[in-house]
Amino acid sequence: MGELTNGVSWLAVIVGAVVSFLAGWLWYSPKLFGPKWADGVGVEMGTAGEMPVPAMATQIVGLLLMSWFVGVTAVANALLTVILATVAFTVLAYSGGLFTRKSAYARNVDAGYWIVSLVIMIVCQGIFRGM
Repeated sequence: MGELTNGVSWLAVIVGAVVSFLAGWLWYSPKLFGPKWADGVGVEMGTAGEMPVPAMATQIVGLLLMSWFVGVTAVANALLTVILATVAFTVLAYSGGLFTRKSAYARNVDAGYWIVSLVIMIVCQGIFRGM
């Protein structure tokens, strides 16, 4: 268990996950890609009061896990491992989007969000590592 916790900057993990979550809020908002993405996945954009709480809770847990993974690989000086894993999972999610017939636009928006989240998390490791 020590390899998953020793030396990990928990501040970087938490900040990386929270900033990625907020980036997703903007990414999928009407200000950026939200309306056309929603059309591409066949959902209607709701108001802030209609946010799907279970989906958002699951999202933050997933972002925390991903940010923790980035933290573990940063300690091991193996950030290329997390980059490879994120690209692999992004391609798999893209494939899932093909199966579910999401539009190309929606698939690209989703893939872009995962890559942006990874960059945010790596930057947070660089800023907060050792704190």
